[in-house]
Amino acid sequence: DVPKVPDCRGDSDGPRRGSLCERHCAAINNAQGDLGELGCHLHRPRVPPAVSTPSCCQQHSEEVCESCVVRTTLTAENAVEANKLSNNYKFGFKKWKSHVTERPWEDRSEIVKELYSDLNVIRGSGGSTLTCGNVLYLLLFGWWLSLLYVLVAAVMFITVLGAPYGWLCWNLAGYFLWPFGKVIQKVEGMSPLSPQVPKCHQVCEGSVGESSALLGGPTPRRWVPTGHWQRGSTAVWLCLGYPVLLLAHGLVCVTSWLLIVLIPVAKLSARAALRVLLLPPQRLLARRLSSTEVPLEGEVILCCYRAANPYYYKYTVDGINVFAVNLLPLVLVTLVLGYVDSSNHLTGSAVKFSLALLSIMPLSYYIGMAIASISAQSNFAVGAVVNATFGSITELTFYITALIKGSREGNRCYAEVVKSALTGTLVGCVLFVPGLCMVIGGIRHQEQRFNSRSAGVSSALLFLSVGGVFAPTLFSKVYGKLVCGECHNVSQNPLGHYLCHNCHFDLMDNNGTLYYSHVQPLVYTVSILLPAAYLIGLFFTLKTHTHIYDIHVSDCHSECPPLSWPLSLLCGVPHVSALSPVPGHHHSAVVHWSRWRALLILLLSTLCMSACADLATEHISPILTNSTISQYFIGVTVLAMVPELPEIVNGIQFALQNNLSLSIEIGNCIAVQVCMLQIPILVLFTIFYPTNFTLVFSDLHVYASMFSVVLMNYIFMDGKCDYFQGTVLVMVYFILLAVYFFAPSPSGC
Repeated sequence: DVPKVPDCRGDSDGPRRGSLCERHCAAINNAQGDLGELGCHLHRPRVPPAVSTPSCCQQHSEEVCESCVVRTTLTAENAVEANKLSNNYKFGFKKWKSHVTERPWEDRSEIVKELYSDLNVIRGSGGSTLTCGNVLYLLLFGWWLSLLYVLVAAVMFITVLGAPYGWLCWNLAGYFLWPFGKVIQKVEGMSPLSPQVPKCHQVCEGSVGESSALLGGPTPRRWVPTGHWQRGSTAVWLCLGYPVLLLAHGLVCVTSWLLIVLIPVAKLSARAALRVLLLPPQRLLARRLSSTEVPLEGEVILCCYRAANPYYYKYTVDGINVFAVNLLPLVLVTLVLGYVDSSNHLTGSAVKFSLALLSIMPLSYYIGMAIASISAQSNFAVGAVVNATFGSITELTFYITALIKGSREGNRCYAEVVKSALTGTLVGCVLFVPGLCMVIGGIRHQEQRFNSRSAGVSSALLFLSVGGVFAPTLFSKVYGKLVCGECHNVSQNPLGHYLCHNCHFDLMDNNGTLYYSHVQPLVYTVSILLPAAYLIGLFFTLKTHTHIYDIHVSDCHSECPPLSWPLSLLCGVPHVSALSPVPGHHHSAVVHWSRWRALLILLLSTLCMSACADLATEHISPILTNSTISQYFIGVTVLAMVPELPEIVNGIQFALQNNLSLSIEIGNCIAVQVCMLQIPILVLFTIFYPTNFTLVFSDLHVYASMFSVVLMNYIFMDGKCDYFQGTVLVMVYFILLAVYFFAPSPSGC
């Protein structure tokens, strides 16, 4: 079904600018709307006949079409989003999937629109209300909430003054037992002695067979208080009934919000507590809906059909994903518990260490969104500075605090844990992140393609960085003195074989002459050359060879006359701007976070990150000492990959949209930054604050890192992949984890 596209690798002269063939190729890219289809291959659904590629080759020479470069055209609602999408393809910039501006309501799907509904819309036919989510609501909240309303109604009847609210609670007890398919309305036109049905409905009641105020049957005539009696009834309600129900609904709201899929129940409880229970009882009407009835006149306050919705993982609050919102209180709990209970009276070190690590995840998300927001609203220079300054702040904060604590305690184990975390981040981002994205993306897409040239740049930098980082280690293996802790003669012969344990290369022989005269200068030289190579890579990809990525964001409404789709897709604009999906209908940018707000959140998140990292390093010592698991394994897995979880989620989302290029770039960029930025910064830090950190790694770290980089380059050579290749990368990563798990702890731990 996919139309064949001629090989579009450009020759040395490049494509002929403005040719009709080039415009056709750009239109094919834009017709798909896929943001990640880079390079010269297409893996897309059927392209409309108006822009099909065969017509290009039928009307033009074979030579011109073969030199045609297929460009990836990004579509964005506004200029800020266009800038963010463009930054995603820039080397060294943080890749961010979520929007930094408010999406136009009309551009959202019906599924997403339903997530943000206020539960006040009556549908024509809601379908069956007997669902698993509704039954779960009944088991978790419905039965005891209904019972509580019955008890409050009894109290209101006993007070006599609160009798009107007693009837209200009695009716709402049945409503909250099973609120699905029922409606609560605020009605007008009530008189003190009339039934609780508006006059217009009294006319319609016989024709449509209207039910009672709640569950059916005739509508009762009840006495409605007026004057001083009404004020006394309200006072009794606000003192005795409302606080209890407010507390109950608050508990339901918080619990269901934390469960995420039950957010409709949270909205239901919040609206009931803050709106329904504060209205006069004679103004409320609760009833069951039927498919044939005529809607009443009056405002609909509550109308719920489903208690659960699995799509609420997409829900955002002011642009922040609901998972990050729910994990934010965990940060406050961690900080309060960690610094108030410093003597571990309430909880132990293991709990505090786990809470500190979990708190790093939402803080990493906020830091990432703040960086993306600032970069999207600023020029290139500001965005580059912000990404270079705060791009690795999460990892560096933990590493530096761990080294400081190890230096104060004189414990070399902290330095070994930091080395394990650095190696784990490198291996995980080279193998696990792209492998997992290939597997998940390959489930939806049979074969995924990516820009092999841009991946080649990252691969070359990875080879350079790995060679530079491990150069001092290889140097020490060649010229260092092998020292063993204990040796036994196996053959009982003085000239026979000896079995030695805890062997390592000693660099401090002869008062450290080898280390201070040879290894340390080599470390400083490498720490200067690696950031310089990183800057050259930035200059290469962002200035002199930007065509490697060949990403364009078109402003179709400003360049082309109003054309019907897909003819309007034939315009390709080489500059970055916003694409309006409908001609003449352009959306202005309404950002979630302004630059100053994003900067404030970035600084606060960094400060909280430092506090959480301090707590994690403070309480990791008992785990390293008492745990039977190797310290290598703890550093490679927990300490290395937990801070990268937001990046992993972004990579998976890109892969699901068939944008594997960004998924691969996420892992490669993190790995390159570990070697070319983070490690030189740690070396620079040790100059001003002496620690036990030396750029000499164990053999296991060296072999695992080099093998991972070689395997990654072999997989990425052809510019295409599937779930099988991703499975290979993930399995190799798990094999390395097993090696680290069974490896003995490093010396000094």
